[in-house]
Amino acid sequence: MSRRLFFIFNPHSGKGQIKSHLVEILDIMVKADFDVAVYVTQCSGDARRKVREEAAGYDRIVCCGGDGTLDEVISGLAESGADTPVGYIPAGSTNDFAVSLGIPKNMAKAAAVAVGEAPFACDIGSLNDDTFVYVAAFGLFTAVSYQTPQQLKNVFGHLAYIMEGMKSLHDIPAYRMEVEYEGHRFRDEFILGMITNSVSVGGFKGMTGKNVSLNDGLFEVTLIKKPHNPIELNEILGCLTRLIDDSDLIYSFKTDRLKLTSEIPVTWTRDGEFGGEQTEVVVRNQKERISIFCAEKLSFLGKK
Repeated sequence: MSRRLFFIFNPHSGKGQIKSHLVEILDIMVKADFDVAVYVTQCSGDARRKVREEAAGYDRIVCCGGDGTLDEVISGLAESGADTPVGYIPAGSTNDFAVSLGIPKNMAKAAAVAVGEAPFACDIGSLNDDTFVYVAAFGLFTAVSYQTPQQLKNVFGHLAYIMEGMKSLHDIPAYRMEVEYEGHRFRDEFILGMITNSVSVGGFKGMTGKNVSLNDGLFEVTLIKKPHNPIELNEILGCLTRLIDDSDLIYSFKTDRLKLTSEIPVTWTRDGEFGGEQTEVVVRNQKERISIFCAEKLSFLGKK
């Protein structure tokens, strides 16, 4: 008896490459003995709504798009209360989470993984009442993903993020915040904060620290203090370039829950999408909340 698969895709992600691979992808799904229903997203938030409404009626959900599309699908799934497993065919400009899961860039190969039989129980996070898949962040560069025009992303790919990000270096904003986690409490001024469950952020591997496991129930937290002179700024940039935290200007730790309180509203992003302006944020790890299909049991995914 065929299983029911819901295939939802963003036709505009990346360079719209799904258009030239759609027949091949559907053929792979049908040959894997799935009865496939297809939905093309129409606007921002559409994937989230559709999955929230439909998830419980399917044996598997497969999405194709960028990290933002995956975020919407996972958020909709969490809101539905269903535990339907998810397959992911990356088609965006950076595809950080696909990199973390070892999912192939080739769409046909990724489709084969998505209809495979090797689900991985993966952590996700909550930012107050909202869900994120692999990163919640604020500060320097974090607005780049959702402020970079789609056309620019399609033409220049990852370079587009760098081009847009350079604009923010001329005037670095800082946010005074109080941070609480596991009995620790401190205040400081930060230019960047990242709460992550990924080996790659912004297309750069290694930025989230060492010994990253995607199912250990812990986030990797990176908070970068405000530099007060060019020497401190160069020190921070040097650490980020070398992907080594050997500076007192950078806080880094692991935790399953933290609270950040700011004096003024701070703009957050979730998986590269706008996450609202907040003065108080509580971030929690939802250990092994979703099942997602990956290519193989890579060492950094964690052991079962």
